[in-house]
Amino acid sequence: MNYSIFDFLSLLGAVCLFLYGMKVMSEGLQKVAGDRLRNILGIMTKNRVTGVITGILITALIQSSSASTVMVVSFVNAGLMSLGQAMAVIFGANVGTTVTTWIISAFSFEVSISDYSVLLLAVGVPMLFMKKSFYKSLGEFLIGFCFLFMGLDLISHYVPNLQENPSMLEFLTKYTSMGYGSVLIFFFIGIIVTMVAQSSAATFAITLIMCSQGWITYELGCAIILGGNIGTTITPVLASLSGNLAAKRTAMGHVLFNVLGSIIVLIIFVPFVTLVADITQWLEGTNPMTITAAEESAMADSTLLTPAGGLTAKAQASMAFALAMFPTVFNACNLLIMIWFTNLYVKIVCWIMPARHKETDEDFSLKFIGRGMLGTSELNITQAQKEILVYAERVERMLGMSRELIHLKEKNENYTNLYSRIEKYEEISDRMEIEIANFLNRVAEGRLSPEGKMRVAGMLRIISEIESIADSCFNIAKTLNRKNQVHVEFEEPVMVEIDKMYDMVQSAMKNMLEILRQMESPEDANIITAYNKEREINNFRDRLRDDNIFNINNKVYDYQEGIFFMDLIGEAEKLGDFMLNVVEGVKHQFKTQAEA
Repeated sequence: MNYSIFDFLSLLGAVCLFLYGMKVMSEGLQKVAGDRLRNILGIMTKNRVTGVITGILITALIQSSSASTVMVVSFVNAGLMSLGQAMAVIFGANVGTTVTTWIISAFSFEVSISDYSVLLLAVGVPMLFMKKSFYKSLGEFLIGFCFLFMGLDLISHYVPNLQENPSMLEFLTKYTSMGYGSVLIFFFIGIIVTMVAQSSAATFAITLIMCSQGWITYELGCAIILGGNIGTTITPVLASLSGNLAAKRTAMGHVLFNVLGSIIVLIIFVPFVTLVADITQWLEGTNPMTITAAEESAMADSTLLTPAGGLTAKAQASMAFALAMFPTVFNACNLLIMIWFTNLYVKIVCWIMPARHKETDEDFSLKFIGRGMLGTSELNITQAQKEILVYAERVERMLGMSRELIHLKEKNENYTNLYSRIEKYEEISDRMEIEIANFLNRVAEGRLSPEGKMRVAGMLRIISEIESIADSCFNIAKTLNRKNQVHVEFEEPVMVEIDKMYDMVQSAMKNMLEILRQMESPEDANIITAYNKEREINNFRDRLRDDNIFNINNKVYDYQEGIFFMDLIGEAEKLGDFMLNVVEGVKHQFKTQAEA
């Protein structure tokens, strides 16, 4: 049998189908439980034990330690958990990822799931056309599950047979009999393969097939899986590149945890692998080291080897069980040892990556979102919500500065400095709107549920209204600048009325910020308050407009002073409108689905 280029391309296609199946299955589950994942990660990290349990459960659910650690990085970036809490979740995620290896090993040889894939597709595909998003996401999960095992089956089919094509894979056999050197070589192969595939599950599947085909021994298979444990850290590292310092520290902590654990096992590799083999024999009845010895000595054991020298179905199942047991024992031991040093981990990571300088309000920077690689689209929404609140709080300070400017005299150094600050804040506001909008657009391009898309649309509206508030604050400053250029001074009764109006506006602003803090479930009382405050502002503006005409006609103050007075009152009324628009954006895009 000759191994052709067509067979090789088919093998690549099978690997791609496997990886795509993992991606679709993971994203389908994340969309089914996107909000629940946010709530679980936000609540179940009170201490190290609950954090570890959370990491295990979340990773077992979404079948990807890379996805769960990216999730954790984004949560630290968004300020939803501390570095210490994140480390506990990451420790658990490394154990949770072994669930995937058990699924693959359990179904790879004992039961051919690919035989039933068409039947599952017959169930999953129609679900994509259902109206309810829950069923659509569940259909995606089933389709991904089918693709995963169809790909695994095709990989096994198109992988070249070493016995029939010895020359093609001769480079592998050259490195299998170098003792501890072979362990190191295959350890680094595991790192590289996992970094390229960005999936330790894919590496495990490939290793499982290589061992079942007899290309490599059980010990070298364990070395590849151990290397994959380090390679899988590349995804959260990439995700943290655009994040803040806390996000980078979280990714670094994940790298340290996996690297230190892997190095310790490498040092005691032979006794550790022997221990796992003994555990496997005790639980399953067959020692994987015996299978390896049978292959090397060509022992005629009909239970392990076929007449042609290949592994029997029983031997393949035993090898799959043993390979799944290795990362389970390794990660469990790593967790039980490292969990007691969580605080030390945090200190080491902070020492490796110290804070360079403290940012001030005068610097343009986004705290919770960045331009780099996105994590899970549903979970990026939380980061955007946090950033929008920071944006609104910055604009609130801008409103305070604008009001302070009203009371300062012209040609005053404090006036000039404050005007410059307001101008700089307005520029920062414009840039923040663009950056947040770009981030939300990138999130919307991901695989979002209908509810998630509704949230993104609502947040795009909210940031536009917040930017309008910043523009109005700057318009107040420009109005005061024009007033000072013509040397107009407000009388004391006019200043009193202006202060009353801006008291109402600042009260409405505080209520708006409170609603943004409760964005996913705003209280009805706060929303009713927002409508009442906007109505009060409108009524007060109408009264002042009528009084202004009366005062000008009766020479209480001159016409020019009255014009500037009403300009400031008009901007205040616009501020009230923009704030209510923000509240309505939250009400319509978030409150309705929270009730649903």
